[in-house]
Amino acid sequence: MENKIRWGILGPGRIAHSFAKDLRLTQTSELVAVASRNLDRASDFAKEYDAKYAYGSYEELFNSTEVDVIYIATPHTQHSALAIAAMEHGKHVLCEKPMGVNTGEVTKMIAAAQRNKVFLMEALWSRFNPSIRKIKELVDLKKIGVISYLQADFAFYALDREEEGRLLNPALAGGSLLDIGIYPIFLAYLLLGKPSKIFASSKFHKTGAEIQTSIIFEYEKAQAMLYSGLTSNSEMKAKITGTKGSVYIHPRWHETNGFTIESNGEKEDILEPTVGKGYSYEIEEVNSCLASGKLQSSLWSHQNSLDLMEILDQVRKQTGITFPFES
Repeated sequence: MENKIRWGILGPGRIAHSFAKDLRLTQTSELVAVASRNLDRASDFAKEYDAKYAYGSYEELFNSTEVDVIYIATPHTQHSALAIAAMEHGKHVLCEKPMGVNTGEVTKMIAAAQRNKVFLMEALWSRFNPSIRKIKELVDLKKIGVISYLQADFAFYALDREEEGRLLNPALAGGSLLDIGIYPIFLAYLLLGKPSKIFASSKFHKTGAEIQTSIIFEYEKAQAMLYSGLTSNSEMKAKITGTKGSVYIHPRWHETNGFTIESNGEKEDILEPTVGKGYSYEIEEVNSCLASGKLQSSLWSHQNSLDLMEILDQVRKQTGITFPFES
């Protein structure tokens, strides 16, 4: 394909490796450059994924005339500043979730995108998962009636991680909520919208990082029970029940390959095997938007990211989750 979308990756960490592998699976993308504050690290990454350029500073990537869009894969605390800097240089941006660490940051990022007339999207890859897209369509069509109950969790054991690392360090916006709690909250928001009331409770590590959060979302005709944690593993199933039936999302639900729909006493398994790890779907969405001149996705818009961040902020306020750099 001619005129491929030319990608740059900022922050060659673990998630960037998964992203780069899936970028290769698309027909509309080309990885051109990678940037790190460590040139050797950038060079190794560029060599592994056949990128033409390796930069030892982020500024060099921002100034590249051969890059159309930058994928930002740094820790949460750097998302806002780096995304804004990229957009001020005229670059389109796909920013790893959460887009910012609070509503103020996300608001500034959206304003920068609008000011510079560039594309901006939060890399909430589960939104583009084929099964979750189909479930959203089934729910919107009332195939299981009116939803009355949703349950979703995301948990794994991480208390053995380095306390200075990303997950257990409040200075890096660590904890379960922004890292993995965002997924169950996203699912409830996607299918039910913003809740009318939120009830939440958290437990904390000795570092001050939140390590368990349980949440109830209240809606006019439904409740959602959500959980994230770093203290143990969970099966990571999700279910949505309505007045006419139920949907069970196969584990691990946020990257699922299928679901089961139950209605009128009958069950049907619907399989939607993902390509690669599953990042190619959000990549193709970005490429499609750029090819058609869109500055935001209709599947995951600026308003969607802002709504999600506002919900996360409400949970944080209720549970006392704070970060030292915000005070």
